[in-house]
Amino acid sequence: MAGTSRPSTMSPGQQRIAELAKQAPTMSFTTLAHHIDLKWLHAAYLRTRHDGATGVDGQTAEDYAVDLLGNLQKLLDRAKSGTYRAPPVRRVHIPKGTGTETRPIGIPTFEDKVLQRAVVMALEPIYEQDFLDCSYGFRPGRSAHQALESLWQQLMKMGGGFVVEVDIQTFFDTLDHGHLREFLQKRVRDGVLTRLIGKWLNAGVLEAGSITTPDAGTPQGGVISPLLANIYLHYVLDEWFEREVKPRLRGRAFLIRYADDFVMGFVHEEDARRVLDVLPQRFGRYGLTLHPEKTRLVPFVRPSQRLDSEETGPKPGSFDLLGFTHFWARSRRGFWVVRRQTASSRFSRAVRKIAEWCRWNRHRPIGEQHRILSRKLVGHDAYYGITGNSRALHHLREAVRRLWRKWLGRRRAGPSLTWDWFTGVLARFPLPPARVVHSVYRSAAKAVT
Repeated sequence: MAGTSRPSTMSPGQQRIAELAKQAPTMSFTTLAHHIDLKWLHAAYLRTRHDGATGVDGQTAEDYAVDLLGNLQKLLDRAKSGTYRAPPVRRVHIPKGTGTETRPIGIPTFEDKVLQRAVVMALEPIYEQDFLDCSYGFRPGRSAHQALESLWQQLMKMGGGFVVEVDIQTFFDTLDHGHLREFLQKRVRDGVLTRLIGKWLNAGVLEAGSITTPDAGTPQGGVISPLLANIYLHYVLDEWFEREVKPRLRGRAFLIRYADDFVMGFVHEEDARRVLDVLPQRFGRYGLTLHPEKTRLVPFVRPSQRLDSEETGPKPGSFDLLGFTHFWARSRRGFWVVRRQTASSRFSRAVRKIAEWCRWNRHRPIGEQHRILSRKLVGHDAYYGITGNSRALHHLREAVRRLWRKWLGRRRAGPSLTWDWFTGVLARFPLPPARVVHSVYRSAAKAVT
């Protein structure tokens, strides 16, 4: 069940850490900081995004690079001596879904990002030996599309079954520091690293000109936050489900988790209801709360296998995960298959962003608008272009055409532009066709070869 890191992406120091962690799965590492030297920090610097938003000090990656080796050496000295002080993160809010709800994001300083990346590089080889195959988020060599593919395969193999869709309320803001430290102590007791993590957990948050110090949570946006979240849910959920829950069930079950988003599938409804009943207590023990309305049991039995009548049997439902709605539908050959399409909230958000862009950039040259809109559609397909989702990709292009014509027509006073005129624009500047980037058929062909 344990996942392994890819040796080709690891430095010799990371490989030694990984090998020792694999050989001693219960050992707690007391000496890790000696691996972090100037060369290690420079590698962390290269892996840190250089075009991200700036933190509270306003320093950019270009500013830091003016005296790169000197800055890295000073950073190393402060980290090793214990005099490093974690600066507060700058909190911003980004839209979440289609309504007015927003998601808070904490932006560390660039130097803080570099040091967090260095610590992640030391811890990741350890936990990649411990993390289970059900976990996909923010791990080397793993992706959201692999999680979706695994979910699809297991649902098809089980014939659907019963799915528990779970939503953890404000997970990154309520993660309990005390429990996290206990989990870290199981594998990491290096004083330098644990002190640094403690400083990041207790760093203030700058918002609206004032600094607050949270007593729980780890800011989304921090380099180390995804790893800490994975460690927390590895012990709270993954290990518990694999070692304690599954042996007590009547039938097969599976868990798919991407960071704090996860679903569980069960062959038997009784098993699903038992786990759903105990989940709030399990998460409550560790300071987490499940959303009472968004956490639910979804009958997901393949329609052709329902034993009850159409009137009394469980109707096949749908659920969302990683931006897609999953549901049963007929294939072109008439077989029941699990289909995935862009979730309505994600589709609406994409259309809204395109509309805003077209509105504020309608006075740009048409060729320039075409290039940018094309890049946006290609980028959308890079994630949402999966087998069975072609209709949603085509619908987005129809929406983009309508919006583009609307805002081109408002570049000047007078009557709106006709469709004949706009058809001529599209003939000269055609939008890229919808493309299925992630095809199950191509994946199957690669597996055969």
